[in-house]
Amino acid sequence: MKAPPMPPRRPATGHFPTITEVLRLPVLAEGMPRVLAGESQLDSAVRWVHVTELLNPADFLEGGELVLTTGMPYPEDASELRGYVDQLADVGAAGLIVELGYRYRKVPEELVAACRAREVPLVELARGVRFIDVTQTVHALILDAQGALLRRGREIQDIFTALTLRGADPEELVRTTAELTGAPVVLEDLTHRVLMCELLGRPYEPVVSAWSRRSRAAPTPERITPSGPEGWLIAPVQDHHGLWGRLVLLEGRLNAEPDPEHVLVLEHAAVALTMARLAGPAWWERRAHRSVLRDLYERRFRSPADARARAEALGLPAFGHRLFALVIRHTHTGTESEHLDERIAKALAQTGVRALVGETAPGRIGVLLALAQASAWQPVAERIGRLTREELGPEAVVAVGPGVTDLAGIARSWQEAEQTAEAITPASPERWFYVPADVRLPELLGVLREDTRLQRYAERQLTRLIEHDDRNSGDLLSALRAYLAAAGNKSDAAKRAGMSRQAYYQRLHTIERLLGCDLESGLQRTSLHVAVLVLDAGEAAVPGA
Repeated sequence: MKAPPMPPRRPATGHFPTITEVLRLPVLAEGMPRVLAGESQLDSAVRWVHVTELLNPADFLEGGELVLTTGMPYPEDASELRGYVDQLADVGAAGLIVELGYRYRKVPEELVAACRAREVPLVELARGVRFIDVTQTVHALILDAQGALLRRGREIQDIFTALTLRGADPEELVRTTAELTGAPVVLEDLTHRVLMCELLGRPYEPVVSAWSRRSRAAPTPERITPSGPEGWLIAPVQDHHGLWGRLVLLEGRLNAEPDPEHVLVLEHAAVALTMARLAGPAWWERRAHRSVLRDLYERRFRSPADARARAEALGLPAFGHRLFALVIRHTHTGTESEHLDERIAKALAQTGVRALVGETAPGRIGVLLALAQASAWQPVAERIGRLTREELGPEAVVAVGPGVTDLAGIARSWQEAEQTAEAITPASPERWFYVPADVRLPELLGVLREDTRLQRYAERQLTRLIEHDDRNSGDLLSALRAYLAAAGNKSDAAKRAGMSRQAYYQRLHTIERLLGCDLESGLQRTSLHVAVLVLDAGEAAVPGA
């Protein structure tokens, strides 16, 4: 099922008027409003207007109301005034507007001080206004906003329902959440590791740096309201075992009511992510590791600082550790290789090794190790090699790139590990892993076998010999291989070829005549040896050759 086109985001949709906007309305502006306290909260949303002269207004409020009063019942006792303001603050009233003239010619300083202490917006009206006109005007705006929010809510629900029905991956759900809200979004697990994020083009470093510490300072509230020192909006994500992680919208509206549309988006997105986890096995951690590993290998991060921030947010320490890139090359595509990266990750975690593990390409698994002691890499590489051999058989190859001290150099380490894994064919049953120093001339030529310059070189050197063997069903090429393997020792070469010395010497003479070379020359013998290795590497790459 194809998802319907996403409606354009409309920030004003479902927007409840703020105190500032209400004070600008003509019906209130004629009262010459003046803010006396709570200036930092003037962007709070007004969800209703309530006119009351009671000293216990909290019994009739639910939160978000703008209270209008003439102040007629206010007591002279300062402690009672403070109690009145405490009630408003505790219930979450949006603010208090006092009309002068009936009870007060001036708002009492005790009332101003109490509102400042609790950051409750306090506004005085120097001129009288018709409260009924104020309530009608503001309530009309609120009802319009509620209707618009309901319509927008249905659109948002349709978007996430369509994504759920077609089995959208978690990355798409997170990306859609960010696009609908226009704010960065992070999906984290219970250990506060950033598994997925959509930053809308922002760099990683300022957004996810020191993520674990910042995330722990933002608890998950019972309802979606700004949480923590940065005012994040947070929604829980569940799985079969209960709470699994959190979806975090970095809205940054500290000490203010959240955008109601953002709350709706976050609620529906969290439900969609929960449904995705309940639908079947969810290898989200592996997906996250895979994404970061590929970005590191392909150098897609904007800067080293971005790379460090993203890796650390996923749980890999980048400072004070030696970093090693490992590549596992295998040919399995069935159940043998399925989730091998998960088993490697668990095996490393059991020994306390911090690593990112994930499939980076078909037939390739990448491992990025962070080790406090640089010398510890060999036992870890051996452990990975043993596990790989057990799971995928002796043909799998584990290659380790050189260690680096910063993620800025890990791409080079990765490339060397990849080249080493590609060059080692076949793997030795005596070796659990390989390093770039293990790539010698035969392995190097095997990697370069597709280079047409090498192919032409081998053809020029050996064509006459091959054509002679083809016409006469001969064995001159085999005789040359034996001679080169014996490093020019003719007696040893004759034994390798299984011939008498006389017969073998005749073949060497024929080889020199056909190729116009001197086999006693070390340089010419080396040239022929390279040509034979190139030829053999090309034949080994052809199935059934």
